[in-house]
Amino acid sequence: MAAEAEIVSQRIDKWLWAARFFKTRPLAVEAINGGHVHINKERVKPSRNVRPGDEIRITKGFETWVITVKGLNEQRRPASEARLLYEESEHHREQRAAVIEERRLHGVNIRVKKPGKHERRLIDQIKRSW
Repeated sequence: MAAEAEIVSQRIDKWLWAARFFKTRPLAVEAINGGHVHINKERVKPSRNVRPGDEIRITKGFETWVITVKGLNEQRRPASEARLLYEESEHHREQRAAVIEERRLHGVNIRVKKPGKHERRLIDQIKRSW
């Protein structure tokens, strides 16, 4: 058998899945087709190959990652190993953290949950008292 050849390029949808930016490849394809993924400042298709050294901009919800590809992996590995596939600059990491903090301060990310049984009864009592 031939020796295992090192990967020099990989499809962007498969790389995003392996690097754990998306839970499934179809979700990665949907984001790419929606224009939320750019390689070297160009909009791409899911079949576009990514190579080490490429800059990728990923927009997911209100968060944006600007990362540099450091490695390729055919399989989805644990998160600790997936973090080795890319590098995010300190400037972009701080920018993303600032956006998250600003949204938190303005109450945008507060999760609203349905009232429980006890809370519903209290709400009903207040309504009846009016």
